[in-house]
Amino acid sequence: MNRLIDHPLIGGSLFIDCAWVEGHGERWTALDPANEAPIAELAFADASDVELAVAAARRAVPTLRATQYSERAKLLHGIAAGLRQHASALARLETQDVGKPLREAEIDVADAARVFEYHAELLEHGVLADQYPRLDSDDFTMRVRRVPLGVVALITAWNFPLILAAWKLAPALAAGNAVVMKPSEWASLSTLALAGIVHAAGALRGQFNVVTGTGAEVGASLVNHPQVDKVSFTGSGSVGRQILAASTRDLKRVTLELGGKSPAIVFADADLDAALEWVLMGIFYNAGQVCSATSRLLVERSVHRDFVERLAERANAIRVGAGLDAATEMGPLISAVQCARVRGAIDAAVTAGARLVAGGSHVTGQEQGWFVPPTILDDVPADSDAWRLEIFGPVLCVRAFDGEAQAVADANDSEYGLAAAVFSADAARAERVAAELQAGTVWINCAGPALVQGPWGGFKASGIGRELGHWGIESYSEPQQITRSLGAAPLGWYAGSQRTNPVGA
Repeated sequence: MNRLIDHPLIGGSLFIDCAWVEGHGERWTALDPANEAPIAELAFADASDVELAVAAARRAVPTLRATQYSERAKLLHGIAAGLRQHASALARLETQDVGKPLREAEIDVADAARVFEYHAELLEHGVLADQYPRLDSDDFTMRVRRVPLGVVALITAWNFPLILAAWKLAPALAAGNAVVMKPSEWASLSTLALAGIVHAAGALRGQFNVVTGTGAEVGASLVNHPQVDKVSFTGSGSVGRQILAASTRDLKRVTLELGGKSPAIVFADADLDAALEWVLMGIFYNAGQVCSATSRLLVERSVHRDFVERLAERANAIRVGAGLDAATEMGPLISAVQCARVRGAIDAAVTAGARLVAGGSHVTGQEQGWFVPPTILDDVPADSDAWRLEIFGPVLCVRAFDGEAQAVADANDSEYGLAAAVFSADAARAERVAAELQAGTVWINCAGPALVQGPWGGFKASGIGRELGHWGIESYSEPQQITRSLGAAPLGWYAGSQRTNPVGA
């Protein structure tokens, strides 16, 4: 491990039971998406390594169940402090591993630190404290406590490795669970660095374990393990469905965040200058590799052509390049496989009748790296794959609409329901449309922010369950009712003990 990269927080390919170890699975070379150069070599886990990690986590469960909320909050504050202490090195590591511009990676590290801090504050403000519901009874009292689930498996995607790890790990630890985390094989380095930070912050043995590897071997081993009590997964819909099906065997709890094809609706009365900026951010941030990217744009017909022309002009001016280049505004895609998929989707959309107004399938002059230019497709057929399927790249698909009813109908005509945006100067209409959109998050006159205080998750095929806010932390525990008698007399329902002869004798 680390033959090609030297990072003080990473001491091995796996982190199990507070120790760095090498995996027994295949070896993997991590490549810089900007130039295809090797940056690290990992020895992935196999099923035997997963067994060790789950066993370590299971041994930690009794101790973790008994920890005070103040102890958990202290650990989370310590992790946040560690992230801030190593922010610069972590951002560079994330940029090398994922390809995103350094300034985006810096935002990710800061946001991850805030997630841990926020969950510590939730504990300090009593989010998991016992509750005492009002009872219309003088005979009983009742309290409801939150009980940790036990061992939870956290499986993250490659587009925001550190952010997604924080979204899952912070509430899992806050709720008192032991964790086994599997990052994507395409982007494991920042999660391994996070393990070093968690360890330094004082985590107990077995409390946090990281197993790197493929979904087919390591992910499946976790999902199918009988000692794993919950799986939280962010990734593709096809894998999410497999996880949900597997969970039925032993009724594992699951949280699934499965992506989307989010619409943005721009009405003619909107502040079109501001809307333009938000639309650009909503699709080209992180090269469009965002589960909630507003990749379907619906523009009111009276301003449609002019708005698209302005979008195309701005998109063509976006500086594409290596993430460590200070001038870069959009980086490469994660891998050669993903790059080929996105390029193929663009070519297929044009063949299906879409009008290419910006970008295309290749960046002029880029011979190395997995680059796709910011691309805008107008007049995209409503029945085409480009309009209906998640491309997960810097590709904006546009259609015109006539009237509010059509805008809402077109926006909701999707199997997905993760996010949506509406732009209008008419506050009443914006609220009315927002209420009709079938999405877990709806933005009004903005696109993209995921606030840690609110629930994050989708309707329909975009997933099951919620992360963030108190909804997220509660999803890592079970409510338990404890009812006490205040001297209530037994009901005396059965009379057998009062009879000399058995009933019916």
